[in-house]
Amino acid sequence: MDSMTLLLLVAIALLMVISAFFSGAETALTAATRAQILQMEKRGDKRATLVKALRKDRERLIATILLGNNLVSVLAAALATGLLVGLYGPIGVLYATVAMTVLLVIFSEILPKTYALQNAVPAALAIARPLAIVVDILAPFAAGLRLVATGLLRLFGKAGATATLVTPTQALRGAIDVLAQDAGGEIDQERKMLHSILELDEVEVGEIMIHRQNVTTIDIDAPLDEIMDRIAASPFTRMPIWRDRSENIIGILHIKALLQLIRKQPQGGWRRIDLLSLAAEPWFVPEQTSLLEQLQAFRKRREHFAVVVDEYGAVLGIVTLEDILEEIVGDIADEHDVVARGVRPMADGAIVTEGTVTIRDLNRQFGWNLPADEAATIAGLVLHESRQIPEVGQMFVFHDFRFEILRRQRNQITLLKITPQIAANDQDAQSAADEVRHAGA
Repeated sequence: MDSMTLLLLVAIALLMVISAFFSGAETALTAATRAQILQMEKRGDKRATLVKALRKDRERLIATILLGNNLVSVLAAALATGLLVGLYGPIGVLYATVAMTVLLVIFSEILPKTYALQNAVPAALAIARPLAIVVDILAPFAAGLRLVATGLLRLFGKAGATATLVTPTQALRGAIDVLAQDAGGEIDQERKMLHSILELDEVEVGEIMIHRQNVTTIDIDAPLDEIMDRIAASPFTRMPIWRDRSENIIGILHIKALLQLIRKQPQGGWRRIDLLSLAAEPWFVPEQTSLLEQLQAFRKRREHFAVVVDEYGAVLGIVTLEDILEEIVGDIADEHDVVARGVRPMADGAIVTEGTVTIRDLNRQFGWNLPADEAATIAGLVLHESRQIPEVGQMFVFHDFRFEILRRQRNQITLLKITPQIAANDQDAQSAADEVRHAGA
């Protein structure tokens, strides 16, 4: 082997190493997550700061890497072709094509990219400084090529095409879903909680409030003994006070303040207590307030309780800090909570639910996609879709579910059965088969 052949082989090997560097750099900088890089930067790692700067202009970075990688790959292929043509004649072109394709794919693409993918952050930090130098050198040439590409796109009328923008919230939701999928369901509860946090700005207070029909209140004009019995039987620490009519809320009584005052009274002195003087001013909030805004308002005012009103000022219900927290972490039960019947799954895939159960709770619990735009509760959804007050035993099919009314109290749907359409079809098929068997018998 003469010195020229040896020199060409060394040059080809060196060019392949440089190509591997570019391939690994592209994968490492793409795979290293922004959160990991930010954590490294906060710890004072200057290489992380350099990685962040490189990733800032992704278009410039990718164009430079592609230019460098293609430049060295083409040069390596050209040298190999010249070498093998000199050794074997015209057939050397075929030998060079096969050999360089195999070598470049294995050693300059698969190996570096696989390593960079498995060690994204260390690889990105390691190549940051040399890559920054290469980017500064090749940037003018890459910019020229980008101008040519942009001109061609404009020539074909594609430059004005508008890309679909992904909001930071959407990107974060996607990242959460990807991580949860990679974990194989091990962090499903955490995924639901993180999604609930991201949805706080999209959900309104009116969707999670406790309806006034289910709120324990105090009639300030009722006998004191009756009021005390009502307070003692209630599991709640805060109770709205009304006068004349239940929608006329004039104060919020904190039971702890009442107990502290009773303790200071002489024997039987509690009968002279003025409950209204102990009550705090009611805080009214519009039903359209988002949960994020309400949570921030709770923190700012250092309060846990608000009365929800509609656009006309009519009282709709109440919302508490615990209600918002339950939207994130799920139901928070203590020893004083009243146990509700709620939802009961059936063996056939259907569920029996109270009409007051919210659509959001059902969607989260069973992974459904029932719309919650026009109604907050499942009974409200049935009323909205059916455009009537249904009778017991009536069935409706919409949104790929079958709804059967099981119980109604006056004009309110109190209990219903919901069957997903797939399960409903299976039930119908089974019933038809049973009828055929009975007819044959």
